[in-house]
Amino acid sequence: MARDPYLELGVARSATAEEVRKAFRKLAKQFHPDANPGDAAAEERFKKISAAFDILGDVDKRKKFDRGEIDADGHEQHPGFGGRGGFGGEAGGFGGRGGAGWSPKPGNFDPGVDLNDVLGDIFGQRDTGGRGFGGFSGKGADLRAKLDIEIEEAIRGGKKRIAFSDGRTLEVSIPKGAQDGQVLRLKGQGAAGRAQPGDALIEIGLKPHPIYQRDGETLIMDLPVSVPDAVLGGKVEAPTPDGAVSLTVPRGSNSGQQLRLKGRGFVDAKGRRGDLVARLVVTLPELQGKELESLAQEWRAKNPYVARRK
Repeated sequence: MARDPYLELGVARSATAEEVRKAFRKLAKQFHPDANPGDAAAEERFKKISAAFDILGDVDKRKKFDRGEIDADGHEQHPGFGGRGGFGGEAGGFGGRGGAGWSPKPGNFDPGVDLNDVLGDIFGQRDTGGRGFGGFSGKGADLRAKLDIEIEEAIRGGKKRIAFSDGRTLEVSIPKGAQDGQVLRLKGQGAAGRAQPGDALIEIGLKPHPIYQRDGETLIMDLPVSVPDAVLGGKVEAPTPDGAVSLTVPRGSNSGQQLRLKGRGFVDAKGRRGDLVARLVVTLPELQGKELESLAQEWRAKNPYVARRK
């Protein structure tokens, strides 16, 4: 038969639930198998203090033990059938729960004493990462995946589906202002565990864009402009992440000149929009024709100049 649970945990019979919890936490940290790999004695001691906490950590069981209704193994007392233990008085007897290899289940404990929380405190986290209390799995493992999105999706947010290696697909809500490298946590969407499933951790990645280059929250693009528009000025259509806009090209513009569109760029983690910078690129038509060649020859003859690199 197991040792008196009060003696096993080293607490007085008048100990409060918090005192019992603290005593168990201290001993569990010392004797947990993960902290003593290959130490059979430590593992056996951990089973005993676990069994003791199974009784003292549960309000109803503790009351029954104090009244003599159950023994230190958690077996009901049956006077007239062998005293303490009756048919199941010894570990491994009929209906016995204290046999070798037995571990208390997290669900047996009083709501005020969360066993997974206790072991999470011991090992610096809220779950035991696969090996839970008494060798059982606690919270399941987290699953990781990467989701590549467009710059426009990062700015305005939205929903996308992602496939996991186990064949499942999940719809992911992308927040407005999602950042490259940001990790989204989907609670309970990870691997299954005995107590609860793990989480899915989705890392956001930004795809290279065919038009925009990022410089922090500033987006930069090349904007083709025709020779007449560059010389005479005019209106041109310019793409932005929010849709096309009409942009005024100043008279006498040249390649490399920059026009800034306020608040049309990328967004930071606080939701603040940067600017979109359009670099003008003066271009010739693909089909130039005799008329354009004659005009160029005439203009060059009257206005000779040497193009200079800036």
